[in-house]
Amino acid sequence: MTKVVDEALRKVAKGTVIFLIGTLIYWLLEFICRVIIARGTTQTEYGLFSIGYVLLNIFVIIATLGLDSGTSRYIAYFRGREDNKVSSIVYSSLQLVLISGIICSFFAFFFADIISQKIFHNNELSVVLKIFAVAIPFLVLSNMLSSIFRGFDSVKEKVYFHDVLMSVLRVSFISAALLMGYKFSGIIYAYLLSIVTATTAFIIYAIKKLPKSVKNMPNIAPMRKELLYFSLPLLATSALGILMSRVDTLMLGYFKTADIVGLYNAAHPIAQFISVALSSMLFIYIPIATQLYSKNLIVEMNRNYVILTKWISSVTLPLFLIFFLFPSRILNILFGADYVQAGTALQILALGYFIGNLTGPNGATLIVVGETRFLMWASLTGTTLNVILNILLIPSHGIIGASIASVISLTLINILRCWRLHSLFNIHFIDKNVLKPFILSIALIFVVAFIFKNFVTATAWSLIFLFVIFIFIHFVAILFTKCVDEEDINMLLALEERTGFDFKKVRKMLKRFV
Repeated sequence: MTKVVDEALRKVAKGTVIFLIGTLIYWLLEFICRVIIARGTTQTEYGLFSIGYVLLNIFVIIATLGLDSGTSRYIAYFRGREDNKVSSIVYSSLQLVLISGIICSFFAFFFADIISQKIFHNNELSVVLKIFAVAIPFLVLSNMLSSIFRGFDSVKEKVYFHDVLMSVLRVSFISAALLMGYKFSGIIYAYLLSIVTATTAFIIYAIKKLPKSVKNMPNIAPMRKELLYFSLPLLATSALGILMSRVDTLMLGYFKTADIVGLYNAAHPIAQFISVALSSMLFIYIPIATQLYSKNLIVEMNRNYVILTKWISSVTLPLFLIFFLFPSRILNILFGADYVQAGTALQILALGYFIGNLTGPNGATLIVVGETRFLMWASLTGTTLNVILNILLIPSHGIIGASIASVISLTLINILRCWRLHSLFNIHFIDKNVLKPFILSIALIFVVAFIFKNFVTATAWSLIFLFVIFIFIHFVAILFTKCVDEEDINMLLALEERTGFDFKKVRKMLKRFV
């Protein structure tokens, strides 16, 4: 078992390093883009952009039909069985999403006025929606090409084109638009241009680089039905997932004003940064875990799950605590004094996303074992609760109520997913080597934070220094509680091979605590 687990973990580690770097670049540039827009426009205009961005993502999710996850899963599954259906899967998925992307684009464009006036009571939103509508087919194709390469255990394509290139172009074009004196609509056009340019480059690359066996046109009719049957529940899950994470923005836009939406969307992307490590790992985890599942290696899957959960939660604990303990200062540094009042919302949201990390890759593992319908119902339950709580809390508590609703709903979804995995395969995230160092770390970090708040001025540099201290404290806690596993050392070896950094001394030291 150890050999199989080590091999799978090393594959995940290698893929995750590339994807994590790309994702960090993406989130950093996306965040810079948000800050540029927020500082270059009014709070109301930033709120309109945030609403349009959420609606764009919802339309893209709908147009993708759940095939982004379904396609990569099917490619990996049939590759594991050495089946020749891979070519049919690729062409079927591309044909389906291209048609649905064009349909959703036309719908978003022609109904933009109705959505803006009847739901959000703001005519200015219509222009944003019409421009974003043009981007839908391009984003859908970019997502699908990323998923196809993902099925072949390759993550670099998504990193290069969807994450890095598109984000670099976005920041560059928007900055250029502001420097040339363009108004708010010019910024949105710049956003669109970055998507079109990056996706066009991705399409050209895919035509040249996809495996030769895929380029032969197969009979795709038999696979369309099977792909849709598996993927449509994932569509519902994905749509509910994006709605789950963004319904607070939409309902704030309905109950409150665009400037309140802008305030909330300063806190939300900061809190989301906590989930970057989990998102990065999931991209390569699904095809690797699927191949284990196709060989009925359930015990190995469980071990993979526990080790990866420990790594994700350990990496993100110091970041979560910085956000949780110094929310107002962080908002002031990044967005300016006008956004400081979103500090409590940032604390609440950060807690919710960190709980998601603690429970591990539960949703991805349910996709691996084919439990897409349960995922759909779990997401529907959480989203329904989120909508109800938002209706009850937003009118009286504003962004605080929206934050509380999100955290409660996200936690419920994670509990349901973990329960299902445990009941079916006895897979769980609870492990003494995960919990023991966390308890000790949090106790020590809160003492250090108390001293820091009372004797040190919280500047950008002092917070970075404190973040490093938090990392050191957690590392020492892991060693002190002797919660190092043999697989942790093998993961470091995989990271060493991929990054070129020398972890030999660290691995040697860790072996003393296994």
